[in-house]
Amino acid sequence: MTGILDHVMLRVDDLETSVDWYQTHLDYEEKERHEGEEFTIVYLGPEEMHEDGAMLELTSNHGETPEEVGDAWGHIAVRVPEGELEDYYQQLMDEGVDDYRDPESCGGRYAFVKDPDGHEVEIVQKEYGALWSLDHTMIRVEDADEALGFWTRKFEYTEPRSRWEASSFANFFMAPEDMPQEAMKLELTYNYDGRSYTMGDAWGHLAVRVDDLQEDWDQLMLRDADDYRSPEECDDLYAFTKDPDGHEIELIERDPEADSLFPF
Repeated sequence: MTGILDHVMLRVDDLETSVDWYQTHLDYEEKERHEGEEFTIVYLGPEEMHEDGAMLELTSNHGETPEEVGDAWGHIAVRVPEGELEDYYQQLMDEGVDDYRDPESCGGRYAFVKDPDGHEVEIVQKEYGALWSLDHTMIRVEDADEALGFWTRKFEYTEPRSRWEASSFANFFMAPEDMPQEAMKLELTYNYDGRSYTMGDAWGHLAVRVDDLQEDWDQLMLRDADDYRSPEECDDLYAFTKDPDGHEIELIERDPEADSLFPF
C-alpha cells in the first residue's frame, strides 16, 4: 500500500456550475468525466500537477441535491506561492468569489473562501507544488487518540509535517512517512470541548491509492478496519472502509499507463 491520498470527493448541486467555478477561479482543468446512469463524476486538478498530487472529484447524483455540508467535514486547502497570499486572495475577490475569512483575520498566514456549494477552500502558502494544487484535506474527529491510532495502525500514516496543539483544539497532519511533499496530507482537527458532529451528505470521501486492491483490503481487514464496501461488492474496482468517526475512505488502484483514470 503506497497510502498516498489520491483524491477527495465532494458532492455538488449543479455540476457544471461547480466545474466552471474551479476552472475559472483555480485554473483547474477537467482531467476526466464519467457519466453513469445515476451519477456523474468529474476529476479536476491543475494542468501541471505532480504525478503524486491529489485530484478533486466532484460528484453529482442525478435528481438529488445535497442537503447538508455537515461540520464533520472541514475543508480542502490549495497552494499559492510564499509571500503571494494577499495577491491571489485579492484576485479571487475581484472575480467575485465568496469571501469567508480574509488573510488579515487569519494573521496573514492563510485565508478561506467558499465554492458554490458552501465547501470551504483554504488558501495556504507553500514553496512547492503547482499553483492551486491540493495541499491537505481537513476532517474533524471526536477522539484524537482513536483517530490517530486508526491512521497510524490501519494505513501506517505518521505525522511528517506538523502538529498544532492550542488551548482549545489540536491539528494533526497525517501522511505516509516517505510521501513526496507535493502529495496531499490529511489534517485531523480535534476540539477539546467534547462536541459531536454531523456528517452531511455534501461531504463524500477520501481516497487512498493502493498497490493491490485485494491484498491491501485483506491487510485492512486483518487490522480490524470497518468492512463497509468490500472489493467484491464493488466489482473488484475499488473498496470502502470507514474511520472511527464515520468518514468514508476509498481504496483505489491507480495505473499511470491506463487509458482512463476510472477503474470501470
